Amino acid sequence: MTEPTAATATVLAVSSNGEYSFSKPNRESIHLLAGLGVEGDVHAGVTVKHRSRVARDPSQPNLRQVHLMHDELHEELRAAGSSVAGGQLGENITTRGLDLLGLPTGTRLHIGAEAVVEVTGLRNPCLQIEGFEDGLLARVAGRDEAGNVVRRAGIMGVVLAGGAVAPGDPIRVELPAEPHTALAPV
Repeated sequence: MTEPTAATATVLAVSSNGEYSFSKPNRESIHLLAGLGVEGDVHAGVTVKHRSRVARDPSQPNLRQVHLMHDELHEELRAAGSSVAGGQLGENITTRGLDLLGLPTGTRLHIGAEAVVEVTGLRNPCLQIEGFEDGLLARVAGRDEAGNVVRRAGIMGVVLAGGAVAPGDPIRVELPAEPHTALAPV
């Protein structure tokens, strides 16, 4: 079922890096490859590529092929004194006008003319974020009133259909069948 939950959702920035680093430089466009991720990005592949996960089990499926983050978080962080911009927190696609954290697992994001990314879960921010800016981890991960961890550093997904993605591209949301499952860290 397709829901018109984000009539104005767009791609604000796209980023990739062929080397391990926390931030990813902005690009004019990126190319998503079905089943792999972002072409030329260090995290692309069928099996997990994040160093901590590779150390535990390099044969795990890569549920983190594409990292998406909402610019509304960047805006909030800038209002609190941060200088963060698209790609600097490691995301591949920076969005605008879409409540990424409110999407259920299995949501399909149709991005641009051809690309489709299926949402697999939440990004679990780590201490590396402190290397970018002191105090940032506490602003993107915290606890709610009940003591549960709240992660706000974006979502992860796998590429179902490849294609070019560039700033200004529209994003169409296709929700999975109900009942919906809330996002959990992957």
